[in-house]
Amino acid sequence: MTPYNAPLADMRFALDELAGLPEIATLPGCESASADVVDAVLEEAAKLAGEVIAPLNTVGDRQKSVLENGVVRTPDGFKEAYRAYVEGGWNALPFDPKWGGQGLPVSVATAALEIWNGANMAFALCPLLTVGAVELLQEHGSPEQQATYLPKLVTGEWTGTMNLTEPQAGSDVGALRTRAVRQPDGTYRITGQKIFITYGDHDLAPNIVHMVLARTPDAPPGSKGISLFIVPKFLVKEDGSLGERNDVRTVSLEHKLGIHASPTCVLAFGDNGGAVGYLIGDENRGLECMFTMMNNARLNVGLQGVAIAERAYQQARDFARQRIQGKPLASGARAATAETALPIIHHPDVKRMLLSMRAHTEAARALTYVAAGAIDRARHHPDAAERARQQRLVDLLIPMVKAWSTDLGVETASSGVQVHGGMGFIEETGAAQHLRDARILPIYEGTNGIQANDLVGRKLLRDGGAAAAALIGEMRALDADLAAQPGDDLATVRRQLAAAVDALDRATQWLVETGRADPARAAAGSVPYLRMFGTVVGGWLMAKAALAAQRRLGAREGDAGFAETKLMTARFYAEHVLPGAAALLPAATDGRTVVAFDPDRF
Repeated sequence: MTPYNAPLADMRFALDELAGLPEIATLPGCESASADVVDAVLEEAAKLAGEVIAPLNTVGDRQKSVLENGVVRTPDGFKEAYRAYVEGGWNALPFDPKWGGQGLPVSVATAALEIWNGANMAFALCPLLTVGAVELLQEHGSPEQQATYLPKLVTGEWTGTMNLTEPQAGSDVGALRTRAVRQPDGTYRITGQKIFITYGDHDLAPNIVHMVLARTPDAPPGSKGISLFIVPKFLVKEDGSLGERNDVRTVSLEHKLGIHASPTCVLAFGDNGGAVGYLIGDENRGLECMFTMMNNARLNVGLQGVAIAERAYQQARDFARQRIQGKPLASGARAATAETALPIIHHPDVKRMLLSMRAHTEAARALTYVAAGAIDRARHHPDAAERARQQRLVDLLIPMVKAWSTDLGVETASSGVQVHGGMGFIEETGAAQHLRDARILPIYEGTNGIQANDLVGRKLLRDGGAAAAALIGEMRALDADLAAQPGDDLATVRRQLAAAVDALDRATQWLVETGRADPARAAAGSVPYLRMFGTVVGGWLMAKAALAAQRRLGAREGDAGFAETKLMTARFYAEHVLPGAAALLPAATDGRTVVAFDPDRF
């Protein structure tokens, strides 16, 4: 497998030019994110990832985590790598110094998290969920709960999990049956079974803090009757030390297509009388609290799509540079062929695949970093109206980040196999692992169909399309900047972006007009609509990147080769990807066939 090298230049470009990190660093609470600090953070993260975590990717895939005599053991090297991660303070990057955090912006932590996932996605899943648990407790935990759990979770000394899914209740969380019975001392006894619990048990940390959805005996039916509980693997004494083992055990580990090193557990709560749980917030308000963790996870799962796409691209690019096969056609009037065989990276179709992989990865990275930057502004901007505006943007973008980026992660990993040809189908090259690992991303944290329904049914219809219209207006406003610049590259980008924005605007208006009267028909078009929206936003951000690259070239600022490549990649996206947005218009705006089709005819 090709070694992983974090794409630091493109990450910094996306942070500075697209997410607006220099401006974020001026906001209250974000002042520590100076350019030299951010450079040092990302460079050191890249070093740990490249030297320690990435080499375990193949090891973990082959060894897998195993359950032996009731104990989950991770592959060789994982405990040592996780210890280095915790000792380096990496888990604490975005959190409040009050709890041991470093107080850096979410956008900076997002870039670091991309590095961990690019190096080894199965390893990075553990801290990804811990980050979500911290977010949840910061927002909804009582002062006592925060004091007990946050210091250890923020550092990563303890890890966190999310417990939603049950055998009879997949995405329909309202159908869960896990019970929580209140005790005289104010605690609850939790009984039931949860499945698909990522890092539900492991040997990386001495304690695991489970966030568990359950139903009290007199709760109303459906999602309105769900409460949220802290259920630690080991109970915590008043002095903060670990006490007796809680009544939680691992029944089995799932045998999966990919992410083999990540233990996906079936957990049984209450086999011996009931696991001790502590209510978070109010009874029957658990799903609202859990959405804090879920939205954080959706951002970071989208980021996993970016990370696996980058890893697959690096693998395919390096293979194409070395694999010598055939004599590629030469360009020009004579249309001659090369005299000698060259690496396949010279073949036009291989270049097309690599350009597509690169362009999609850069666009998805831009979208994810921009969403993270909007989170920073929603939390820290001094103006309340601007905080509210940024939160509306976050709400709109999160379904796209999760669904569009993870779909692209799978497609890009599949293209990586194709670049390898027959060697890509052979496990030893490593290309197949990226595809196997990527395939879970469109499924967990709400399938991508659920994300599309959320985008249309909640985010679009809730405000009559106002947030979407505002973003479309912002995309249209870039036209003047593009028109003011010379050169064929930006003229091409401008023309294709304008046509794509027009198509998106038409689809948005149709869905707003139709959605309330015919929600099934709107839902039938929601997936192509999300694909269209993500494609267009990606094109807009690539256009902004092209403008920034042209400005750098004009000012002789930075690496000219990097800026020229950025311009060419943006043009490729405009020519090869953006036209697909308009092609999705019929599918997004006419779901009659889908709605009318009789299920008995399948």
